[in-house]
Amino acid sequence: MTGLIAVLFDIDETLVHTGGAGARSWAWAFDQLYGVAADIGAHTSAGETDPQVGRQTFRAVLGREPSHDELARLYAKYLWHLSEEIWSSAAYRVLDGAPELLTRLTEAGVILGVTSGAMEGAARTKLEPGKLNRYFVFGSYGSDSPDRIELTRLGIAKAAKIHGQDLSPRQVYVVGDTPLDIAAGHAAHATTVGVASGHYTAEDLHAAKADHVVKSLTEPFPGL
Repeated sequence: MTGLIAVLFDIDETLVHTGGAGARSWAWAFDQLYGVAADIGAHTSAGETDPQVGRQTFRAVLGREPSHDELARLYAKYLWHLSEEIWSSAAYRVLDGAPELLTRLTEAGVILGVTSGAMEGAARTKLEPGKLNRYFVFGSYGSDSPDRIELTRLGIAKAAKIHGQDLSPRQVYVVGDTPLDIAAGHAAHATTVGVASGHYTAEDLHAAKADHVVKSLTEPFPGL
């Protein structure tokens, strides 16, 4: 088979909008552990991994490097609160076209995976209210590596193992809403699809040299 074999999707602002559940959960974790206000949006950028978010926000609000134990406790508090917060987030929604596209891809025999900067527990939690976990066979996460390129490579390697042989760039697509997603997809030797459903416009994603750009997942998907 020489056509499309695997597609790896980012989560936040590509498949779902959590309505700020993640940011509120980080803030809660910092408040519980250190009694400080922490706004991740003031210290991080869209597309960064959870380990980057946790470490950079810690440095900014506490003025020092976190220890490994401190990060472990911070992650645990964050994940615990997110598991509750995601269900009460009034603005949570599955983005237009996502379930329909995922269904079409699975029916076409395409292997679906997640490639997300979120830790695995957070990634799966964010997908659950929208019943999207059931589409994904595998994933690579910020808990696999804090580096977006490395975790994307790991995801493609998993797809290749499931398929049974190495995948060429035209056989594996990486779909995301940020220039960081696009850069990681290119570095990992995949075809990239930018979705202008988050903080970046179609022009931004073209400038990031995405191979394909769509305004939403309701538009025709390349290779399908």
